[in-house]
Amino acid sequence: MQKAEKLLNNQHDSGALKVPDLLALLAAKDRQLADTERTLDRKNDIIREQQKYITLVEEYLRLAKIRRFGSSSEKLAFQVDLFDEAELEVALGDLEDQLPEEETHKTRPKKRKRGFSDKLPRVQIHLTLSDEDKAGASKTFFTKVKEELDIVPAQARVLEYWQEKAVFDEAGESRIQAAEREPHPLGKCTASVNLLAYIVVSKYADSLPLYRLESILKRYGGNITRASMANWIIGLDDVFKSLMNLLREHQLGGDYLQADETRVQVLKEDRKPATSDKWMWLIRGGPPDQPAVLFEYDPSRGATVPMRLLEGYQGVLQTDGYAGYNRVCRENPITRIGCWDHARRKFVEASKAAPAKKKGDRVSKADIAIGKIRKLYAIESRIESLSAEQKTEHRQRLSRPVLDDLKNWLEKNIRRIPRDSLTWTAINYTLNQWELLIGYCEDGRLHISNALAENAIRPFAVGRRNWLF
Repeated sequence: MQKAEKLLNNQHDSGALKVPDLLALLAAKDRQLADTERTLDRKNDIIREQQKYITLVEEYLRLAKIRRFGSSSEKLAFQVDLFDEAELEVALGDLEDQLPEEETHKTRPKKRKRGFSDKLPRVQIHLTLSDEDKAGASKTFFTKVKEELDIVPAQARVLEYWQEKAVFDEAGESRIQAAEREPHPLGKCTASVNLLAYIVVSKYADSLPLYRLESILKRYGGNITRASMANWIIGLDDVFKSLMNLLREHQLGGDYLQADETRVQVLKEDRKPATSDKWMWLIRGGPPDQPAVLFEYDPSRGATVPMRLLEGYQGVLQTDGYAGYNRVCRENPITRIGCWDHARRKFVEASKAAPAKKKGDRVSKADIAIGKIRKLYAIESRIESLSAEQKTEHRQRLSRPVLDDLKNWLEKNIRRIPRDSLTWTAINYTLNQWELLIGYCEDGRLHISNALAENAIRPFAVGRRNWLF
């Protein structure tokens, strides 16, 4: 390039350039242009990569805002609700045609929309006429005009135990015999068994922290500190241990379990900072129609926990895609199946995190996947009241083709979507979990999702937030 500039400078001194010099100058210009084009290509590549990164960051930022401020419902915009509606209705119409007539027209018991449970005690309040108002009437009668739900406020009381004692004079000596005292689960505890039950239910079923219970009991006249209540709860652990072992045996006696786990913060955990994640594990299942739900705390989320909880179990285990369950299923006669709720949720998040849609916009890939998955749930809704054998038959005949179509669509589209985008992540998760996700089709007793375990652990998640304060 410097040589070309020198030739140009010499042009003013010695006149026109010769042909070899012109060729050299042209070659230098070509090299300069090629270098410029390569530089531009590199910059364009950088810009494209940065644009992809910006798009991904914007997508994850929208998702973070939705998780923080948006609705937790998985119901989507009208485009998804109406997507493939005609095709879906045709498929469900075919399903109705294939089901026996007595099954399609089976009526479900009507839910009582108004009124209250017949199991509640009832108090009749008679609104009477005055003697003047009913003077001369041939007869009177009452009609029920209204029902109100009433509640009797809790009342604290002190149980005083007076022990009768008898004195016997025998051979010049006195002997005292006292009435037998009922054993208390916590020995000399000053709380009745009713109060202990109230504290446990209030904290773990109603998600009330102990400091609120302390103020509630104080209003009733019972000055009991939260420290005392905490010690009582700790003491009850030994009391309930035998019951927990029986429930665990009851669960392991069945052949279908569902598992889930959720974070919880615990203070003063050995070698663990208070802000670190600890875990509450949930196992749901047992013999048919007799499920039990057990919670187990462990500071670890490692594979050793399900190995301990499921020791000796043989059967089906339904979980999400967490790899911590791999070992227990690999080393024991346990068949693992997946959860379509988790797979669908990833597509729902991708759809919600996409740029705002306007009427007439093309349906996104995530929306298309949701529409296909929706068919599986629609089939489950239609066969809900059938026997396990009938469910297995209909899943093989009706759900399998939908699953095959969905898998083909996922395999074709994963190559067309930017890697690491939310939609790509959802497709990749679904394909990696595919063999587990289709496992429910093999047995009509199994569920399409792990929703029953999730629903059981959800109240604990509410308490987890309350117990922080």
